[in-house]
Amino acid sequence: MISSKKRFSNRLLVICGPTSTGKTSLALKVAKKYNGQLVSADSRQVYKNLNIGTGKDLPKNAKLKLKNLLPNYYEVEGVIIWGYDLVDSNKEFSVGHYIKFATKVVKNIWKDGGLPILVGGTGLYIRGIIDGIGTADIPQNKALRKVYADKNADELFDVLAQLDSSKAASLNSSDKKNPRRLIRAIEVASFHKHKKPSKLPIDDMLMIGLRTTQDELAKRVGKRVDVRMRHGFLYEVENLIVRKVKWSSQSMQAFGYKQARDLLDGKINTKTFVEKWKASERNYSKRQLLWFSKDARINWFDVSKRDYPQNVFVQIREWINKGS
Repeated sequence: MISSKKRFSNRLLVICGPTSTGKTSLALKVAKKYNGQLVSADSRQVYKNLNIGTGKDLPKNAKLKLKNLLPNYYEVEGVIIWGYDLVDSNKEFSVGHYIKFATKVVKNIWKDGGLPILVGGTGLYIRGIIDGIGTADIPQNKALRKVYADKNADELFDVLAQLDSSKAASLNSSDKKNPRRLIRAIEVASFHKHKKPSKLPIDDMLMIGLRTTQDELAKRVGKRVDVRMRHGFLYEVENLIVRKVKWSSQSMQAFGYKQARDLLDGKINTKTFVEKWKASERNYSKRQLLWFSKDARINWFDVSKRDYPQNVFVQIREWINKGS
């Protein structure tokens, strides 16, 4: 049998899919069995102090640990998890930042002889790691951002359409109404020196996708929001405001946090807030499923089926043994 270092060298396991399908729970079980380390691919979990609403599900008194010159990590159930608490909650974090972070971590896991498990629902993060994104390294243009800071979404879309009509036409309705994403698109369109995408040297990859019916997913989303409310989500939001995190911060655009503003300002009641939060999560899960469904490399499993974990482990075992 070959050594662990050679066994997992340049191999990557991806566990993806919409929210509330149990991706992290499954990934932890796989990691325990195959000397794995989790690399979170969740754009909401990168922020410090956004714990309950983003579903980090950390044990009580969990603390960040240090490892060489790498970012800090958590250890949950004896398994290392990377990708939580990468940036202060009042800072911005881009897909370019994520690619730089995750590339360094995955290479280190390979070096240590472990199996890197990329797990999450942020499709752009996962694409950036496995396929590369040519525009990810394009820097922010502060002068450009200042020029367009006061323009509304419609005005920004018109600017983008003039610079890159193809990109403008490809945007979905949500992106067309999102000034931050529109400004970034304008920034990219204004940058003429596009680089060839850089990506990890992956020789062998297995992608596992978790999904279920829309009705079942809606139930799971609703239950998850209710649990987060019981665990003190609103106190978490209030603490963020006390810490001087602005409502306009990128972190506060995350589902739940964004809707909480009207509740704390007295514009809506708790029931309406919870309904809005659940609706936003349901809509997001549909967009996630649409995104991932376009990737033919994903092997899908229905989490409502009793034997789904067993079937997943069979496929993972066959894939791992193939490289042994």
